[in-house]
Amino acid sequence: MTPEDLKYTEEHEWIATTGPNTVRIGVTDYAQEQLGDVVFVELPAAGLTVATGDPVGEVESTKSVSEIFAPLSGEVTAVNNALDDAPELINSDPYGDGWIIELTIEDPAALDALLDAAAYQKLTEAE
Repeated sequence: MTPEDLKYTEEHEWIATTGPNTVRIGVTDYAQEQLGDVVFVELPAAGLTVATGDPVGEVESTKSVSEIFAPLSGEVTAVNNALDDAPELINSDPYGDGWIIELTIEDPAALDALLDAAAYQKLTEAE
């Protein structure tokens, strides 16, 4: 399942536009399947300024620890504190309650450089 209305990265993150300069970010269904059961999520502090590609947290599963990278430059304006008590939301609802952070982005045009659903689907089929 690859929602059509989202953008994606090659690092298996999804990006939803939530306002003119704001986005919500999480890991894709494909990523959570590869991770296995998520047991801990390390979140950044709200107010952190990040550049594209900067690490902004970690997802720890029964199989591995994976870094989460900022898909766009901006400021972390919200984190999903529900993941502190229920990290398994990433597994059960990766595109909904399992979101990770929200960013106010510097350049909304940078969204155009991300993968659309069809390109992301092709990427995951090749792996």
